[in-house]
Amino acid sequence: MSTSTDILNLDDVKLLVNDFYGKVRDNALLAPIFNEVIGDNWPVHLEKMYGFWQTLLLDTPAYSGSPFLKHAQLPVAAEHFDTWIRLFNETVDEHFTGAKADEAKWRAALMSEMFQYKLDYYKNNPAKPLI
Repeated sequence: MSTSTDILNLDDVKLLVNDFYGKVRDNALLAPIFNEVIGDNWPVHLEKMYGFWQTLLLDTPAYSGSPFLKHAQLPVAAEHFDTWIRLFNETVDEHFTGAKADEAKWRAALMSEMFQYKLDYYKNNPAKPLI
């Protein structure tokens, strides 16, 4: 169902985020973790994700903060990140093509890699995450 257009505006970001998190919420591996943490606050989480991706992809300052700390205590491993990135890339590819779509997948992969590295580090060291 590719529209063959790139991620160009907030409506595109919302389509990506809504569809992606719809898949997350239906995924047997990821849904329990996300639903446990987010509970009934999905609208708030989705708004944050709109701002996050709008900031990264559209150069619009709509998000500030450090996303890692919110994820530092989650019970996740490589299989969770692999599933997350597979669903994200699948969602991008279903709706978009172009430089911003490629950038979204690249940034998601980089984030996944960085989060895994940091989580592994803090699991194996007594230090508490500072950032």
